[in-house]
Amino acid sequence: MSNLITSVIFRKRNQRQNEKFLQISTPNGIDEEAFIQINEQDQWISIRGEDRNQPILFFVHGGPASSYSIFQPLLRSWEKYFTIVHWDQPGAGKTFGRNGIVDSERITFDRLVNDGIKVVEYLRERLGQQKMILIGSSVGSLIGILMASRRPDLFYAYVGTDQNSPDPNQIGYQLAKEAFIKSANQKGLQLLNRLGSNKKDWNQQDYDAFNKQLVKTIKDVPNMITDLILPSMLSSPKHTLRDIIDYFKGMNYSSAQLFEELMHFYDHHMIISFELPVFIFHGDTDIVTPTATAKEYFHTINAPHKEFVLIRQAGHLACFARPDQFLKELLSRVLPIVKSEIKAYNQFC
Repeated sequence: MSNLITSVIFRKRNQRQNEKFLQISTPNGIDEEAFIQINEQDQWISIRGEDRNQPILFFVHGGPASSYSIFQPLLRSWEKYFTIVHWDQPGAGKTFGRNGIVDSERITFDRLVNDGIKVVEYLRERLGQQKMILIGSSVGSLIGILMASRRPDLFYAYVGTDQNSPDPNQIGYQLAKEAFIKSANQKGLQLLNRLGSNKKDWNQQDYDAFNKQLVKTIKDVPNMITDLILPSMLSSPKHTLRDIIDYFKGMNYSSAQLFEELMHFYDHHMIISFELPVFIFHGDTDIVTPTATAKEYFHTINAPHKEFVLIRQAGHLACFARPDQFLKELLSRVLPIVKSEIKAYNQFC
């Protein structure tokens, strides 16, 4: 909570510092943000990197509708090695702010996947690169696995983090119960006992109340809300107070739109076969998208290459909680595959 209070008090100062910190002055650098037309809707993207010819990292954010461009300062060191693209999905962030509810239409996973593919195709033309690295986080990992399975030709690899996974053994329920007991969260425990272990029977109000209590139990690692999202949002030089209001409005709107699909996602989309390398970099103490269920899902995956890596002392939103380790894993595990494919392509051509 102290991080949040400090962020509110020193908002303007932190914004000025981050604006200076984010400046890119290298000769071949790129720092662009714009609305682009995707399926007849203005959708917002940002493109940043110290060398626009470096491999592209395309982020698919979670939420639903939790735009990740607020985290740009946390990923500043990554921009030496990658060109990073953030995309505010339909119903999210600045895209929602531009279009509002009336023009946002129905939000579905299929629409988000199709729009995401269109954005990638735009980036291929804009940056002159045929492929990129796809990173899907939290709810974005569900969009990510669908994008990767439908259009493997667009990506060098899929990197899942905070990977949403099937949970037939209700591991998440047991971990939540243990967390509530350990933290003496009686309200959370009573809620969980009332709701039962099958999340498919919960309504959206139940689900939101559960997540609110669960986040309160996160103590020994960076808390996704009070240590990461809110401080980053308040200190972002790219986000006005109007943008922040739109951020939350978009989350409320998109959560309602996607809730039923989210609860039954793996009833319809059990993606285990991929035609590209698959990596899962997961926080070692994540109880929001439990580490154990992500590992179980990983073991079912068939891919030409796959690796599971624990991000130490991290819970949910591991790449923002521990960006240095996450970058190290990208450079040592994913980038060699990218370079090898680029080399083979150049030799063939």
